Amino acid sequence: MRSRYAAYATGRLDYVFRTWHPRTRPVDVEPTPGVTWSGLEVLRTEAGGTDDATGTVEFRASYRTSDREHVLQEASRFERRAGRWVYVDGDVS
Repeated sequence: MRSRYAAYATGRLDYVFRTWHPRTRPVDVEPTPGVTWSGLEVLRTEAGGTDDATGTVEFRASYRTSDREHVLQEASRFERRAGRWVYVDGDVS
């Protein structure tokens, strides 16, 4: 989760794409113009350990646009695929 946030924040959308499950990822990952990511807070994790095949991370990500500050809160689901964690989907709250 932290690496995906860092990839969004630094514009490494190729990494975001590669760490998205092929079953659910979009055709392309495009930057959102005018968005500056400014912080990540992990609220809770569920499973996702070394012996788990799935896991959930709930987080808050702060970002700025030209007019104001925003917060995205999501519970993201991940699966281990070929030994690596990939993002499957999430519930935005």
